[in-house]
Amino acid sequence: MNNELMEALNTLEKEKDISKDVLLEAIENSLLTACKTHFGKTDNIKAHVDRETGEFEVYAELEVVEEVEDPSMQISLEAARAKSGQYHVGDVVRKEIRSKEFGRIATQNAKNVILQKIREEERRVLFNQFNGKEREVVTGVVQRYFGKNISINLGKCDAMLSENEQIKGESFHPNERIKIYILEVKDTTKGPRILVSRTHPELVKRLFEAEVSEVKDGTVEIKGIAREAGSRTKMAVASNDPNVDPVGACVGVNGNRVNAIVEELRGEKIDIIPWSDNSAILIENALSPAKVICVVADDDEKTAQVIVPDYQLSLAIGKEGQNARLAARLTGYKIDIKSETQARESGLLEEIGYDASYEGEYDDYGEIYEGGEYAEYGGEEYSGLEPQ
Repeated sequence: MNNELMEALNTLEKEKDISKDVLLEAIENSLLTACKTHFGKTDNIKAHVDRETGEFEVYAELEVVEEVEDPSMQISLEAARAKSGQYHVGDVVRKEIRSKEFGRIATQNAKNVILQKIREEERRVLFNQFNGKEREVVTGVVQRYFGKNISINLGKCDAMLSENEQIKGESFHPNERIKIYILEVKDTTKGPRILVSRTHPELVKRLFEAEVSEVKDGTVEIKGIAREAGSRTKMAVASNDPNVDPVGACVGVNGNRVNAIVEELRGEKIDIIPWSDNSAILIENALSPAKVICVVADDDEKTAQVIVPDYQLSLAIGKEGQNARLAARLTGYKIDIKSETQARESGLLEEIGYDASYEGEYDDYGEIYEGGEYAEYGGEEYSGLEPQ
């Protein structure tokens, strides 16, 4: 019987990651619970289970007295000396308690104590396991829809992908494997409640960390991300090694690295641009693929005046303002975009001392995020459509 008990405890420890010592302690507590049900109190009752053999003993500690007033707590000197002549008044005598004599209710209570402890430990282990994965990306299997929410199986427990955290228009089939970002893990009486997301900007960052070794080891640093989930993401990267091109590392040979992430995000466009500590250069990069004539940035007010060629205005603003909006989020600057004609008519070119003979350098990269305000769109030429 004891060998079977130890084998069962070893199995629980391996399969559910519940410490055997915790389970043995639960058994000891269950024996005390049974004693309390059977005798009414356990103030002087002890239970011990051998950690190696599984042998257990339950006994009551009785004080040796001349005259017994409470039989459950005391034993007479005469009765004690019948066990051993060495006992004196004030000594403590151990009296064995046979668990086989416990009634059905006491036994059931003891069983419930063990089962309750196992359930508590299961919840604790699962919570600790997933609590350490907050702000990480995991792979889950789509289970079923609850209204517009989706249950995702993560192995030992399920997570909930709420409607607000789903990419608009994205749908899944049962048993489909998807990558999700763990937002929060809450400890509840029914086990850990895991909230996940497919729209969080950090999802893109974690996917690049998994796909690009230079990002994972810190050679390439992602300085900012701006994302409109399901449509477009702008990401600014910098290299801590002068011999490593941060944009090239993230794009990969023939775009294999970035394409793998685009595929996981169901075709979401990803623009990768080089980071710059110079705010004007950063804003210029962030507005790509549009070409910029000049940028005047106010670092104190966090505002920027941007002038673009007339034919680049709608491209710089983007469809429904998306390009400028993402650039503003990425850089943290409030951006006012004007065409060259508008700037000339308003006197802005003369005000900033623009030299028409200067031609800026343009980067064919992408855009960013850092919590900035929405861009302001100046001019009547804004059509809201990107050139095809």
